[in-house]
Amino acid sequence: MAVILDLAVQGAQMALVLLLAPLLVGFIRRIKARMLRRRGPPLLQPYRDLLRLCRKEVVLAENASWLFRTAPYMIFAATWVAAALVPTFATGLHFSWTADLIAITALLGSARLFLALVGMDVGTSFGGIGSSREMMFSSIAEPAMIMIVFTIALVAGSTQLSTIADTMLTADVGLRVSLGLALVGLIIVAIAENARIPVDNPATHLELTMVHEAMVLEYSGRHLAVIELAAALKLLLYISIIACVFVPWGLATNGSGIPAHALGLATYICKLAVGGFLLALFETSIAKMRVFRVPEFLGAGLMLGLLGTLLLFVSRSF
Repeated sequence: MAVILDLAVQGAQMALVLLLAPLLVGFIRRIKARMLRRRGPPLLQPYRDLLRLCRKEVVLAENASWLFRTAPYMIFAATWVAAALVPTFATGLHFSWTADLIAITALLGSARLFLALVGMDVGTSFGGIGSSREMMFSSIAEPAMIMIVFTIALVAGSTQLSTIADTMLTADVGLRVSLGLALVGLIIVAIAENARIPVDNPATHLELTMVHEAMVLEYSGRHLAVIELAAALKLLLYISIIACVFVPWGLATNGSGIPAHALGLATYICKLAVGGFLLALFETSIAKMRVFRVPEFLGAGLMLGLLGTLLLFVSRSF
């Protein structure tokens, strides 16, 4: 009976991230529109867009290979699994032993690889530009993410997210400069990985600046819907990681009752709302940077992660 209950809670988390991801995108668009003194789209508009795309016919290029047809589902599967592994409202779930930061980074890297491959599969110039820019950015973003993971793992003694969340709740951690550096570095990586301002503008299709949109220009119908849902899941995933590692308050523990899980769910929704609001505030208060300055932006995240790791080693030597 206990195993069935654990599987039910794990399944509820998988369904939760899938349902909340489009809502988070709609919330951010709504907040940005209000800050710009516009009415903005409804909160449920991303759901309507996904349903509309699913009803449309899929149009494929003549030279599209099998990878072009199957890659959207592989990208979605890898991103969904990574997002479902992150503790959202409870820790110690049935598959919490797989919720490892290095494994999540690997899943996101595999999804990025498939996306870059399909950008070059059809042979369009825009797809090639987007894929080359995506791989250029990822060559800096992935080492930065690894250094941030090392910083967090040295503090918590593990790369497992449930263990990290439980450790961050203890009084032994306290306020550490290295964790502050890791937080800022993780925010920089999250902004770049989700192609948000100032790295990219997801609301436009400018040929000279777009990165993510250039790789998916040839997609339509249900294939585009799956990719858009995967992008929303990726945004929710990074906000969930930041909330789990640096703001772990309210998470229900293993074996706690329904009230604790309900409180954890309400707390998680509040964290998503705060994260979406802060992201919208940041994007409306800063301009998009030039493409060739993005490596400098990501390099700052890499240096912050490296400094956080070095500070931990130096502090332990005294």
